Amino acid sequence: MKLWRGERMCLIGFDVPAPAPADLVGFAIECRAPGRRRFQPLKNRLAFSYDEPITTAVTGARKFPSTQAPFQKFRWIDFPFEPRTGKYVYRGTTMHMPSDGKLEPGTSIELDVSLAPVTYQGFLDVGFTRGFASSQAFRDKFPVGADLDQVGRTIIPGAADAGLEFTKANEPNDLYDWLGFEAYDLIFSFLGDVVADPTVTLDVLGYDLNEPDIVGALERLGKRLRVIIDDSAATKKGVLTGHGADDSAESKAATRLQASAGAANVHRTHFGNLQHHKVLIARRDGVPFKVLAGSTNFSFRGIYIQSNNVLVFDDPGVAGLFGNVFDAAFENPAGFASDDLATKWHTLQDPGKPPLHFCFSPHTSADISLNPVRGAIEQASSSVLYAVAFLSQIKSGPTREALDRLINRPVFSYGITDKRGQLQLQKPDGSVALVDFGYLADHAPEPFKSEWSGGKGINVHHKFVVTDFNLPTAKVFTGSSNLAPSGETGNGDHLILIEDHKVAVAYAIEALRVFDHLHFRDRMKAAGMRPRGGPAKRASLTLRKPTVISTEPAWFEDYYVTGSQKERDRLLFAR
Repeated sequence: MKLWRGERMCLIGFDVPAPAPADLVGFAIECRAPGRRRFQPLKNRLAFSYDEPITTAVTGARKFPSTQAPFQKFRWIDFPFEPRTGKYVYRGTTMHMPSDGKLEPGTSIELDVSLAPVTYQGFLDVGFTRGFASSQAFRDKFPVGADLDQVGRTIIPGAADAGLEFTKANEPNDLYDWLGFEAYDLIFSFLGDVVADPTVTLDVLGYDLNEPDIVGALERLGKRLRVIIDDSAATKKGVLTGHGADDSAESKAATRLQASAGAANVHRTHFGNLQHHKVLIARRDGVPFKVLAGSTNFSFRGIYIQSNNVLVFDDPGVAGLFGNVFDAAFENPAGFASDDLATKWHTLQDPGKPPLHFCFSPHTSADISLNPVRGAIEQASSSVLYAVAFLSQIKSGPTREALDRLINRPVFSYGITDKRGQLQLQKPDGSVALVDFGYLADHAPEPFKSEWSGGKGINVHHKFVVTDFNLPTAKVFTGSSNLAPSGETGNGDHLILIEDHKVAVAYAIEALRVFDHLHFRDRMKAAGMRPRGGPAKRASLTLRKPTVISTEPAWFEDYYVTGSQKERDRLLFAR
C-alpha cells in the first residue's frame, strides 16, 4: 500500500503479488482525518447487490461503505470535502469472500500523509479547480427534483459578455468557493493581498475577463494597476465578435479599468492571434516578487466550470521573468516574437528548489517550445498522464505526433480532452487510454443526463503533460499554452516545465481524478447497452463475487495480464 499526496487529495495504491487469492473481492479503505478519533470508511459507487433497481441505485455517487462494498481497483483517490491541516491516517484492508458468500477482512496496513494545501511553503503553490459542475456531488447541493438547467442560469451568465452585469447566486453560500476549489482561493487571496497593501502594484495579462469580483478588485487598485487585455475579434455576417467587440465583457472591463487606473495603464493586444496569458504579477517598489500563472481564465467558466490549474510562485526570480515579459508586451507586442524572451527557454534553479524552465510565445518557430514536450513524452519509461483541452484541434506538430505514438507504446498512459475529433481512444490491448468530456456528455445515460452540463463552452480546459511522475526524472509541462503549433507562433502564452517529483505527483493525481470521473460515465453507458437479442449489461454495475460463487472471471484477472495497461496500473501506484 502506498499514499501519494495530491493538492487537497490523496491517491491510495495497492498491490497483491501474483497469484492473487481467489477469494479476494477488493480493498476497504478507512480514513482518520486530523483531529478525529475514529476511522470513517471511504465510499464506493458500486455494491454487490442493491435493494432497488440498478438504474436508480447506481447514480455515480459514492454512497456504499467500502467495508461492505470494497473497491475492485488497485487505486482510489480520496477527495476530502473539507481538507484539514495535519496528518491523515488511511487504513487499507484486503477483503475476502469465502464460498459461503460472507465478507471477511484480511490483511490491514495503516499509513499517514499530510495533505497540507501549500505545495512548497514560501516558493510554489499549485491549485486546481474542482471541475465538478457536471457531477452528482454538485447535484446533491440542491433539492431533489430541482431543475439544474434553471439553477445553472443563476450561477453563471448565459452569455460570457453578460458576466460583468451578472449577479452571483447567494445559495448555497459556499458554492463558488466549492466550485473553484484551491484555484479560487489562490486567485482571490492573491488579489486580496495586493488590494490590502498600498505599497504593492499589480500587472495583469488577461484573456477571458468577465468575473465581476475580479474586475471589482482590479478597480480598487486605482493607478496601482497596469493591465493588458486581449482584443482578438472576427467578423461574422458583417458583425464584429470576440473580445475586441465593443459589447464584449473584455471591452467593458477595459473601459471600467481605464476610468479607475487611467487610459495609459490599460492596453489591448492580441499579438499575432490571441493574448492568451492568464497572469498576475505583484511588484513592490517596481520589483516583481510574486506571480500567478496557469490555465485558469479570470472568468465564470474558467474558475467555476472548467477543469483548470493555477500556479503561484512566491519567488523574485520567477516573478522578475514574468515581469520582463509583461513590460515587453506592454511596450511592443508586435515585436515580442523576436525578443530574446521568446527565442529560448529560461532556466531558474536555486539551491533546495525544483528546477524551473519557462518558455514564452509567440515565437518564430513552435519547435522552440514544443520539441521538449515531444522529447519528454517519447523518453518516458513508466508513465505519461495528460490533459490537453484542444487536442482534437491539433492536427500535426510535436505534441500531437508524440501523443498519437504513445497510444501504441508499452507505457502506462491516460489522457483527457474536451472533444473527441479523430483521436485514437484505445490502446492495443483494448483498454481506454483517452476520454473526452464532449462525447460522454452527449451520450451518457441517466443519472448523468439530468446533471447540469455547465452551460455552453468547454469543460476540460487543462493544458498539462506529466511524464514519469513516480521517478526522479519526473517532469510537468503546464501553463496557458494549448501545446499547438498555431498557438505557439501566434499567441501570447507561457509554457512551464517543472522537474520535480512532488509537483508531478499532484498533476498526475489530477489527471487520474478527471479521467476516472469521465471514464465511469463511459462504464455506465456501456452497462446500459443491450446486446442484440440479449439483456442489458447491468451486471457490470455490481461488484464481482469470487469465481467459485459467480462462475465468472475474478475482478482482478485483467490486472495480472503480462504487458497490459491494467498490469502497469496495478504495479505503478503501490510501489
